Amino acid sequence: MKILVIGSGGREHALVWKLAQSSHVAQMWCAPGNAGIAQERLAKNGAAVECVNIAAEELPKLLAFAQEKRADLTVVGPDNPLALGIVDLFQQHGLKIWGVNQKAAQFESSKFFSQSFMEKYGIPTARAFTVTSDEFPHWENSRRADQREFNLFLLANNKCVVKADGLALGKGVLICNGRSEIYSAMLEMFSGRKFGDAGKKVVLQEYLEGVEVSLHALCDGTTAKIFPTAQDHKRAFDGDLGLNTGGMGTYSPTPFLTDVQLAEIAKKILEPFMRGCTEEGIDYRGILYPGVMLTKDGPKVLEFNARFGDPETQVYLTRLENDLVELLDASVDGTLDKMELKWSPLASVCVVMASGGYPGNYAKGKIISGLDVANALPQTKVFHAGTARAGDQIVTNGGRVLGVTALGKDLKTAQAAAYAAVEYIQFEGVHYRRDIAAKAFAASGNPT
Repeated sequence: MKILVIGSGGREHALVWKLAQSSHVAQMWCAPGNAGIAQERLAKNGAAVECVNIAAEELPKLLAFAQEKRADLTVVGPDNPLALGIVDLFQQHGLKIWGVNQKAAQFESSKFFSQSFMEKYGIPTARAFTVTSDEFPHWENSRRADQREFNLFLLANNKCVVKADGLALGKGVLICNGRSEIYSAMLEMFSGRKFGDAGKKVVLQEYLEGVEVSLHALCDGTTAKIFPTAQDHKRAFDGDLGLNTGGMGTYSPTPFLTDVQLAEIAKKILEPFMRGCTEEGIDYRGILYPGVMLTKDGPKVLEFNARFGDPETQVYLTRLENDLVELLDASVDGTLDKMELKWSPLASVCVVMASGGYPGNYAKGKIISGLDVANALPQTKVFHAGTARAGDQIVTNGGRVLGVTALGKDLKTAQAAAYAAVEYIQFEGVHYRRDIAAKAFAASGNPT
């Protein structure tokens, strides 16, 4: 079997690493890939994974490559090619591809679409309303019924979340206190065009308090198989301080949900989601990744994502015991009801090592040392994200550089193993959080 993986981040390295373990795979490419992906070898025959210099958004070139190489399956990692319609394009040319189609990708590419869908099909979520760039100059004086309701809410709570409608690399969310901050955030999105076309429409959403968890479910159009829980760490610095990022680390499982509670969430969120997709004519095949806040009033969806999370993928795939090729095939073919997802009882912790200055401006080309030593540690895998090869050196090439991931008999053991590996890796300006998984210990009453 020949597989093409699309993307260049830590998520894609984890996908390549797991797919390469399958006895079904005889050849694999990744476009464009990274320095770590280029080091992977296939379990079946020892062949190297070949990185191809085609960007994830260059759909015609990717199609031509897949046709030339006769790829049996293409696996899409990032959100942007999904939103651009890569799945629809490949399917139109008779190529098998895993990922959601363009219509389904709207759940992530448009916060307005997603919010409207949740309200229509009774999926628990925050109260919200949408402001367009045309409405913005007059938004405070608008007589819209939903705005009057939201104004009353603001008087009582004085806090809300401002979200760019479109894709913004996980950073199009601002938490605002009071009207002046809300106005400034919208002004930045509309006038400053901070997020480009993603900010042409803005969703103002009720600020929810509670514990946030990441949920994933593999879908095949009718069936959704839920994953164990994970928890991401979005803020740049320890203690959830600093700006939002694409994710500074994660762990799985979390102590916040029992199996019974997880099943209840599946009933309240996944069942109405799949039912709504059927009624709307949306053939949802791929990953559904809702961010969920566990509030005092029950679980509520913050947003939907239509692809694997990063760095959630790294902890999920180190724990997954199934052959990933078989699962993705079943997702495409509509046969997930015949599959049982199997998970290791071990815990997994991923610590992201980032370039200094991220999520703002950062330098590239910094030499990375210690990778071989870290990768040789037991039950440890260093997934590459923003890396490149320069001669015989591996150098930084992005904001999030590495995802150092380790397994352990429990979260404490996995956390210690991940940070032990981090200590061996060095590059100029390196930054990482030192409290990944600490929330789990606080929840259990064990500060260590």
